[in-house]
Amino acid sequence: MNFELVFIPFLGTGHLRSAVEMAKLLVERETRLSITVIILPGGEVRALSAAPNDRLRYEVISNEDQPTIDTTRPEFHIECHVPKVRCVVEKLVNDYSAKPDSPRVAGVVVDMFCTSMVDVANEFGVPSYLFYTSSAGVLTLRFHIQMLYDDNKYDVSESDYEDSEAVLDVPSLTRPFPVKCLPHAYASKQWLPTFVNQARRFREMKGILVNTIAELEPCALKFLSSGGDTPPAYPVGPLLQLENGDGAEKQSEILMWLDKQPNRSVVFLCFGSMGGFREEQAREIAVALERSGHRFLWSLRRESRNIFKEPPGEFTNLEEVLPEGFFDRTKERGKVIGWAPQVAVLANPAVGGFVTHGGWNSILESLWFGVPTAPWPLYAEQKFNAFEMVEELGLAVEIRKYWLGDLMGGTKMGLVTAEEIERGIMSLVEHDSDVRKRVKEMSEICHVALMDGGSSQTALQTFIRDVMNNIT
Repeated sequence: MNFELVFIPFLGTGHLRSAVEMAKLLVERETRLSITVIILPGGEVRALSAAPNDRLRYEVISNEDQPTIDTTRPEFHIECHVPKVRCVVEKLVNDYSAKPDSPRVAGVVVDMFCTSMVDVANEFGVPSYLFYTSSAGVLTLRFHIQMLYDDNKYDVSESDYEDSEAVLDVPSLTRPFPVKCLPHAYASKQWLPTFVNQARRFREMKGILVNTIAELEPCALKFLSSGGDTPPAYPVGPLLQLENGDGAEKQSEILMWLDKQPNRSVVFLCFGSMGGFREEQAREIAVALERSGHRFLWSLRRESRNIFKEPPGEFTNLEEVLPEGFFDRTKERGKVIGWAPQVAVLANPAVGGFVTHGGWNSILESLWFGVPTAPWPLYAEQKFNAFEMVEELGLAVEIRKYWLGDLMGGTKMGLVTAEEIERGIMSLVEHDSDVRKRVKEMSEICHVALMDGGSSQTALQTFIRDVMNNIT
């Protein structure tokens, strides 16, 4: 029997790309499966690596008659598209029911921000599955906080949580988790109810595809697979888009420079699509890089005034922003750039360490290429990622233990001093460190996980089997 899944990813590039990589893997693994990916308005179709074909199709929803929405509340953006998504699914179901030997619609796979689309699946009597683009650890944290919240045992205050000495006993961790390391959303009066409600809806799913590796997060996955009231989790990562796409000319220039550097000698600094810094912080980074004496490739951008309305921009005159004479003194060993082809840079043997915002995709890419990281969290779940990678797993080095501010939370980022940054860089580039050895081992595990018989391939097969068993 042929069957079909409908994917509804969030429009953010990281979410959309990962969802398409997931869909591509599924159709490659199972010849009886076809997938329709519904692209919501704002989703970048050009950014997708997989071209449509007979078994992987894109259905792009138009932005016509779209009401003005609050871009700071993505759940409202998703909810207003429910009627259009319902029409797409209804047409799909009707078309298949009218043709003999057509595939059965076996389920709807939604992004963590698209849980309102579960109502569409319920309306047509098909199961829902969650595709979770972050770590299993963060997923477990979300379930744990939802449970505490519903039992009236969660009293984290937005005004003082960053100064709190309290800890949480999170099932995904073997050590107490400091409240001050919580993502801002879990302390925000505006965001907390939304995230709690999403976690409630996660529990309605038939299963959860997680972009992680079984060997990377065993404690979190043990909790998620303990047979409680959470759906079964399928660790199917790392899902990576290893093509860099745009910027070929700039990419060539950067890679040519890297090719001239010794192996594992360059510290790469890059902070994601929304990562930028104010002038004062940029100067502290420059001082640290100069003092460290190490080679560096630094993707530097200016902090956005409002991250929900505009991305970070370029500094108009770096000579005026950075310390006087910085470029002259570091020209033989350093390069400051704007946009960076992150995957290609991490793949280059010259790169020996990665100072990153700690987004989950960036962490998985660094592990894939065996490059140790020093997390510098800026927004979303990145504070938790930093704690998990440094404290729990020993797969990253510390720049500082606790971080103030959140670019998406509207709070000013605390200044990280040149001394702290330099200390982190020196730990990062240590060639025989335990962290570097563990990262190399985990890199090998990640590659094996995606091979036939590997843990992620096995989880993928189990998911396909369960989807077929859940067809009514």
